[in-house]
Amino acid sequence: MYVVLLCVKLLLQACLHKAGEISRWAMKLIALCRFEIDEARRERVKLSRGKSGERTNIPLSVNYHFTRQCNYKCGFCFHTAKTSFVLPLEEAKRGLKLLKAAGMEKINFSGGEPFLHNQGEFLGKMVQYCKRELNLPSVSIVSNGSRITEKWFKSYGEDLDILAVSCDSFDEDTNRLIGRGQGKKNHIENLHKVRMWCKDYKVAFKINSVINRFNIEEDMIEEIRSLDPVRWKVFQCLLIEGENAGEEALRHAETFLISDEDFQRFLDRHKDIKCLVPESNEKMRDSYLILDEYMRFLDCTQGRKDPSKSILDVGVENAITFSGFDEKMFFKRGGKYKWSKADMQLEW
Repeated sequence: MYVVLLCVKLLLQACLHKAGEISRWAMKLIALCRFEIDEARRERVKLSRGKSGERTNIPLSVNYHFTRQCNYKCGFCFHTAKTSFVLPLEEAKRGLKLLKAAGMEKINFSGGEPFLHNQGEFLGKMVQYCKRELNLPSVSIVSNGSRITEKWFKSYGEDLDILAVSCDSFDEDTNRLIGRGQGKKNHIENLHKVRMWCKDYKVAFKINSVINRFNIEEDMIEEIRSLDPVRWKVFQCLLIEGENAGEEALRHAETFLISDEDFQRFLDRHKDIKCLVPESNEKMRDSYLILDEYMRFLDCTQGRKDPSKSILDVGVENAITFSGFDEKMFFKRGGKYKWSKADMQLEW
């Protein structure tokens, strides 16, 4: 009996010894797997860094086209009403929070016409969220100006740094020819009204103009000086496949195109306007971080808009690698400037 017990004891000790060895090997295997995972992560980080070791393509300034719907029909429009989709507000906020965490300092809301959806309330709530909760240095909007009201300024103007209004001509017939017209409404009158509200509610005022075949000979010096914007962005008409060029496009901007020489001639005519910021096709095409209505970055490097996956699904760092963003050109074209109204020292 004693011998049997001794054998059982020895057998149990052997099993425990083997179990210990198995446990130790298992721990080593787990540690090795963790090491390999960490190495893979480090390799991915290296690939997303520049030579200096800093991560490239930080989304410093982002243009969020949250709606494609618009009440104008500009013939050269390069972000057309191909869908009517708009994210729910809370999902949009989640995406904006992700962008802030990734390094965003400036958000620009655009469209379509951003004041159309929910009569501007959706837009106003995003503006308020970005300034008050995310504490972004700069919140801006690009609009055609037709749906802006003083009531909106009273509710949300305090949290808006810059409002840009698109105006391609100071002649109403030319505006209608381009597509900036809606019935009897006067685009120029709206422009002056919005300019006045910007001053009253302490919002920096900006003008965007697309130079094309129909306004190339216009002299805008007197009107721009009278309106006195903080910036006058002057764009050369640009073709984007699937938006304003090609069989699937809703617009066909070929008839609006001008040559580089004609564009330079327009710039030379207005060279004494200090707030003028020119953007040729070369400067414009890849130097903007554009998010569409699904919060996908749009890569324009091939002359069309190729979308990434949504930042809501894969995160900002993953999605931005498919944006085609040219950071060097962003800085070269003056993309970083004093974009917070607190820093502009404007005389209201």
